[in-house]
This record gives sequence, structure tokens and C-alpha cells, in this order.
Amino acid sequence: MIVHPNFDPVAISVGPLSIHWYGLMYLLGFGAGLWLGRVRAGRKSSGWDPEEVMDFLFFIAVGVIAGGRLGYVVFYNLQFYLAHLPEIFAIWDGGMSFHGGLIGVLVAMGVYARKTGRGYLQVSDFLVPLLPPGLFFGRIGNFINQELWGRVTDVPWAVLFHTAPGDPRHPSQLYEALLEGLVLFLVLWWYSKLPRRPGQISGLFLLLYGTFRFFVEFYREPDGHIGTVALNWLTMGQLLSIPMVVLGLYFVFRKRSNN
Repeated sequence: MIVHPNFDPVAISVGPLSIHWYGLMYLLGFGAGLWLGRVRAGRKSSGWDPEEVMDFLFFIAVGVIAGGRLGYVVFYNLQFYLAHLPEIFAIWDGGMSFHGGLIGVLVAMGVYARKTGRGYLQVSDFLVPLLPPGLFFGRIGNFINQELWGRVTDVPWAVLFHTAPGDPRHPSQLYEALLEGLVLFLVLWWYSKLPRRPGQISGLFLLLYGTFRFFVEFYREPDGHIGTVALNWLTMGQLLSIPMVVLGLYFVFRKRSNN
């Protein structure tokens, strides 16, 4: 068993300015995405200028934060936030939904595609290999914040979280960081180095993320106020991941080349 270090939620404090770990993880994820985007745009025949990556990722960052927070509010705890409206904006306390963030990113990509005259799939295929580092750092932030912990277990690497009742639990945040962050990045970065049909890279992202998330949910404690939502065992995260897997399979294996 491992006892969680119980980190101070404030990572850096300078006078009245405090930067929470959660915010720092978002900055690291954005910085990694910016650097990787410039590398990707620098490839021959990429169709992108490294100088426009910052502008593009600004749109995406807004979509991630707005969509992620609103997704958490709507999908996971709507009644609480309707009764505590100011808490909707307290993102430093945690509470972001990947699936909500994905919806925000889809909207942001549409806006940017229209702005630049690019095809929607051309924009999404460029973006998705840049996302896993942000997912990695986000899950590390969840672990530091002692939120979204796993189910009770007796495995040797079980973690005793100070915020979780009772016994040691799976560090499911670290499982997600490994699969949705590191493994997903390595696969997508390799896959995107060769020419692909429009939508294939995006489809592989949806397929793998949905699969990884569905699997890890078996080790992650369901939200107490929701529990299981279907068939007495499917969690909200699994339910939201199923359409991702189906859509991912479609884009990976479809034959059409329209964008």
C-alpha cells in the first residue's frame, strides 16, 4: 500500500498570486501541444505554418476549458451546480469532463476550419496527435488533487487517498495517464507520420481513447451521486465512450476520401 503524499493544492504562490496544480497541469499540456504542433507543422507537405499553431491552439484551449467544465456540470453533477451557480466557474477545484471537453474541441475546430478555409477533418487530423500530453498532465492533476480515485483494492500499488473513504484504492488516474496519455500519444504520433485518408487519424484517436477509457472505468470508482447508469454496471464514462468507439471505427475503416 502507498499513502498519498497529500500535496498542497497550490503549486506556486508569489504574493497574492497562487497557481493551483490543476492550472499548472493545463499550462504544461498546452505548452506540450504547442511545441508538438510546431514540429508537426514543420513537416513537409503538412499544409500548416508553424507560426499559426499558437492561434489554432488558442481556439482549442477555449473549447477544452469551456466544454470540459460545462460537460462536467451537465453530465455529472447538474443538480448541485444549479443550486450553486458560482461554483461552475471554480475550475481550480477540479471537475472537468473529457467528453464535454471533446464537444468543446469539436466546436472550436469547426470555427477554425471555417476561419481558415480548411476541411474539418484536415483540422482534426492535425490536432489529435497533440492532445494526449494534455490528457496525461490532466490525469496527473487529478492524482495530485486526490480526485477521481479508483475502486477499493488490495493490489500492492494501491493508494490510500486522504479524500477517499475507507480502504486503499486503485490509482486509476495514473492508469489513465499511462493509457490515454503516453500510449495514445506514441501510437498517434507514429501513425500520423505517413499519409492517411482524411479522418483516419481522428478515428484512431476516438477508437483508442474510447477503448482505454471504457477499460479503466472498471477500476475507477463511479461518481457517488450517479453510480452506474445502465445495465447495473455501465458507468457514465463508459456510456459516453461507446459512441466514440463506434465513430472511431467508422473513420478508420471507411473507404471514402472526402474531408
